Amino acid sequence: MFKSSLSFSFPLMNAAGTLGFALEPRLHGELGQLGAFLTNPVSLTPRTPAHGTRCLPFPGGFLLHTGYPNPGLEAVLRRCVPRWERSSIPVIVHLLGQGVDDLASMAMRLESVPGVMGIELGFPKDATRALVKAFVDAACGELPVIARLPVDQVVELAPPALEAGAEAVSLGAPRGALPLPGGRLVEGRLYGPALFPQALAAVRSLAQAGAPVIGAGGVYSQANAQAMLSAGALAVQLDAVLWRGDWQPAPGNIH
Repeated sequence: MFKSSLSFSFPLMNAAGTLGFALEPRLHGELGQLGAFLTNPVSLTPRTPAHGTRCLPFPGGFLLHTGYPNPGLEAVLRRCVPRWERSSIPVIVHLLGQGVDDLASMAMRLESVPGVMGIELGFPKDATRALVKAFVDAACGELPVIARLPVDQVVELAPPALEAGAEAVSLGAPRGALPLPGGRLVEGRLYGPALFPQALAAVRSLAQAGAPVIGAGGVYSQANAQAMLSAGALAVQLDAVLWRGDWQPAPGNIH
């Protein structure tokens, strides 16, 4: 049985990559109450956007390939720390590591940053149990660590992440491929309501095993979010529904 000290004043938050590096004040009312704000993915050094086609629709969702563009950790801190410090919502920084040394230095740098309540880790595609364990171990320090694992691999990879010191696991988008008109395949992450049944099953499986889990994937309604919480999730992350602009805050609290 794994235990987590993570707690949220309200069990909803955005997923990393949906709302930028700092929450715009105008969105507070539009989104309703959030228990935490997740930054866009941040790497130690700058990353440029992916080339070519980046978004392809399919029935029930879409495939996205961005390359996780960002200006690098120090640039993000220069731009965003004043806003994080003033925010009424605690900030969780999503880190992209290329290796254990990168992650260890980034995690240590964030320990002294005002307004940051924790770290969420992203992993390379095809991450192994050994790599997940090594990355989590490198990032663990004074801030709680959440390991974001693809929904189709999370049941397998959650145990080594939690054993290495992660406070919880969150569900990341699975990967897939779609053909362009000429036949070339584009690989990327999958989003949309079609993912919800798979994500809900993963939440239930992890919660029944005693793993602290933050649900995500295909959540497009308050009923979807409540179903994940009822299945045992600590909280729920919203992703593509926020890009659509049609998330409807509940008139009362979900629980």
